Amino acid sequence: MLYWLADFSTSFSALNVFRYITFRTGGAIATGLFFVFMFGPAIIASLRIRQGKGQPIRTDGPLSHLSKKGTPTMGGLMILSGVIVSTLLWANLANPYVWIVLLVTVGFGAIGFYDDYLKVTKQSHAGLSGKARLAIEFIIAASACFAIVTVERNAGGGATAHMATALAIPFTKDVMLDLGWFFIVFGAFVVVAAGNAVNLTDGLDGLAIVPVMIAAAAFGLIVYLVGNVKFADYLQINFVPGSGEMAVICGALIGAGIGFLWFNAPPAQIFMGDTGSLALGGLLGAMAVAAKHEIVLAIIGGLFVLEALSVIIQVASFKLTGKRVFKMAPIHHHFEQLGWTEPQVVIRFWIIAVVLALVGLSSLKLR
Repeated sequence: MLYWLADFSTSFSALNVFRYITFRTGGAIATGLFFVFMFGPAIIASLRIRQGKGQPIRTDGPLSHLSKKGTPTMGGLMILSGVIVSTLLWANLANPYVWIVLLVTVGFGAIGFYDDYLKVTKQSHAGLSGKARLAIEFIIAASACFAIVTVERNAGGGATAHMATALAIPFTKDVMLDLGWFFIVFGAFVVVAAGNAVNLTDGLDGLAIVPVMIAAAAFGLIVYLVGNVKFADYLQINFVPGSGEMAVICGALIGAGIGFLWFNAPPAQIFMGDTGSLALGGLLGAMAVAAKHEIVLAIIGGLFVLEALSVIIQVASFKLTGKRVFKMAPIHHHFEQLGWTEPQVVIRFWIIAVVLALVGLSSLKLR
């Protein structure tokens, strides 16, 4: 919205600063942070009253988690509100990528909200059925990927018809695999997988939100470079016109995430819930598809991949052999069972997330 102030820069030259993505990204960080700080306590108080017993705690999980009983969930509402308000205020609303990413975020957030609502009202871990949830997620994600392909086919410039449905291979210069219209299925898988991987990671206080912010910071830089023809040409990465505007969304997420962490730091006053984790994972997935960095997302978000794989391996092993590979899944619970304290698990996983983000960013230059 504030982007349009740049139209008056001929009369007031200082307003030209609103044309710069970097300036508006900084503004989005500050706005997201302020919004969550300002309204967070009221949201927490309201959720605590409405939810009563709060999020149900698994009795078969680590015993230390039983002390968290009564903590309200759906804290993702705080993050999403900050992201949406900040994005609408600072982003160029004529940019289609902004709306595509926001719609995926809101859509996945709505699924997570309904799932959280069922769990809280029934005081049960059985929320929305897995098949129904995945089906709705795939419909939203496939629609978004179709929109992305359409936008990139019509954008011209570097986004040729070939590139719109192509998969870029990191650490290479010109290797592109044209998937044709199957790219929509692949892209939808990336978005859905990202959403559910972040959801599985959200099991300890502060464990999910910081790696999400780290990934958002990394992708903020990536989309800015991918959306700038000079930087893209210098780094020999694929130029995607208009994709740089998504950096503002990354800024909004970082600001709102910092605000949420203030309340989610141990001992947490509120949990993110599926409302937040599904939405934030979907946001990162949609952004990666739009910027042609789907594989890089798997590197930067390697922590989320590890968490998801631990669950898949655990379930597959138990069904096939009757034995468990990990003491408990997702893998952060495995380390708790080995004797790591919750802060040790969380902080060490944060360190892993930083290292993986640096490895992912190295793909921009190592070609």
